[in-house]
Amino acid sequence: MRRTERLFQIIQILRRKRRMVTGAELAEELEVSLRTLYRDMAELVAQRVPIRGEAGAGYLLGSDFDMPPLMLTADELEAAVLGAAWVAQRGDAALARGAQDLIAKLTEVAPEHLRPVLLDASLRPMSFRRPPADAFDGAQVRAAIRDRRKLCIAYTDMESRASERTIWPIMIGYTDETRMIAAWCELRQDFRHFRTDRIATLTVHDDRFATPVATLRRRWEARMREQAAVRRAHLAAKAKPE
Repeated sequence: MRRTERLFQIIQILRRKRRMVTGAELAEELEVSLRTLYRDMAELVAQRVPIRGEAGAGYLLGSDFDMPPLMLTADELEAAVLGAAWVAQRGDAALARGAQDLIAKLTEVAPEHLRPVLLDASLRPMSFRRPPADAFDGAQVRAAIRDRRKLCIAYTDMESRASERTIWPIMIGYTDETRMIAAWCELRQDFRHFRTDRIATLTVHDDRFATPVATLRRRWEARMREQAAVRRAHLAAKAKPE
C-alpha cells in the first residue's frame, strides 16, 4: 500500500471507529509497524487534519473534518452495491426503490475505472426464501421511528395468542427470512420484539413518546446484555455435574 493510500485509510479507520483509537490498533489493521504508524500520524497532523491525541494515548478524528464523501475504493463500492442489493430484496417497497436509486447514483458519480464494479457486480445476495409479505407499509414504521410516533398494532404471537398493543418503535431488524420491530411495549412495560408478518393491523398514533430514540436504544442494548448474561448463567448451571 502506498503511503498516500495509507494516510487516507487512517482517516477512514478513525471515521469508522468514532472513538479514541490506539496506535497499536491502527498499526495492526494497516499491517505496518508502530514506528511507521507514528510517522504517518505526524504527517497527517502536519497537513492540518484535525486529529486529537498522541502516541500512547490514542487518536480521535475531529468532528469538523470534511473530506469528499465519494473517494471510494473498489472494495467500498462492492460493499455498497451488495448491501443495496440485499435491501432491494428484503426491504419495503420504498426502501427497495431507495436502494436501486443509490446504485444508479453511485454509477453516475463513480470514476470511469470503477464503473465496471457497479455495472458488472460479482457479489450478489442469495436467498431461497423471500420474507413473508407484511399487511402494512414498512415506510410507516421507519417514519414513526424518526418522528417518535407511537404505533397501535394488532399482534398474534408464536402461540397464536392475539393482543392489541401500543408500542414505541426504536429499530427494525432484518434477517434472511423475517423483519422484526424492536419497541417499548406499554402493555408489558418492557422491551419486546414483534415480527412484522404477525402484525395484522398497524396504525400510527398522533401521540409522540418523549424519550429520545437513541436513549431507548441504549436501554434496549443494556436489557439484551442482561438477558444474555442470564441465559449464559442458566446454561452454565445446567452443564455442571450433579
